[in-house]
Amino acid sequence: MAQMVAVKEATKLVALKEIAKIIRSKNAGPFEITMDIIFKSVEDYEAVKASDAITKERIAELYNLPVEEVITFVYFDAANAVKATIPRPRAQGSIGETDMHAAQHHAPLLDIMVPSGN
Repeated sequence: MAQMVAVKEATKLVALKEIAKIIRSKNAGPFEITMDIIFKSVEDYEAVKASDAITKERIAELYNLPVEEVITFVYFDAANAVKATIPRPRAQGSIGETDMHAAQHHAPLLDIMVPSGN
């Protein structure tokens, strides 16, 4: 009698932008930027959360910050979302500041390779 062996399917990696409904950055006051990632499905959210593909350390790496400077990093189960807050590179409206609304800072998140739950 042949023994039945459960074979775990290989995890498919995709760019975050393929499984997120929303990836955005926005102003969180004159000194902070917050980023939101909201997933299309609970399965994808749970797969990413379990994988450690997006962590406080990864955010620090992407934004060239010491980990201690990532102000907030949280998985928010009720919304299938991840939220991270970092310091602004320059104070809002200050000389040399180029993104008054912090609307362009999410770009490094788009191509993070993450597992898909589907």
